[in-house]
Amino acid sequence: MLIRRQISVCARFILVFSVASCTPAIAPFSQQAYLYATELKVESLKLMDMAETPFQENLNRVDKLLTQLDKAYEFAKGRPRNEHSTLQWEILLNADRNLFGGFLKRWELEGTLSYPFIRESRLLVSDAFDTVIGLESGKLRFDN
Repeated sequence: MLIRRQISVCARFILVFSVASCTPAIAPFSQQAYLYATELKVESLKLMDMAETPFQENLNRVDKLLTQLDKAYEFAKGRPRNEHSTLQWEILLNADRNLFGGFLKRWELEGTLSYPFIRESRLLVSDAFDTVIGLESGKLRFDN
């Protein structure tokens, strides 16, 4: 009787452990997150092209885009097991780094930016968006 009880406890432990280990460590694919990233990449690069003109003339566009970027970030942040994607959004938007947030900060401080600087910055920002997009597109897809 004692042996049966020990086997039963072991079997339950193995079953629970097996089921828990099948749970993905990262959030599943989200079409909405993918759309946010791809659309905002296009809009961000388009805005960067305007940095040869004064920042103040583009303030309305910047504000609208930052609102959309904030929505995408909050969406990523609110998804369970989505820390990797959320971190990439944070890096991309951080004004103290050299990606999109830092680009906007510099544009605001300097008023206008040179074409060579814009061109090189676009490459970095594009790659950063591609990282976010790649993270999302590489996630498991579960059909409903």
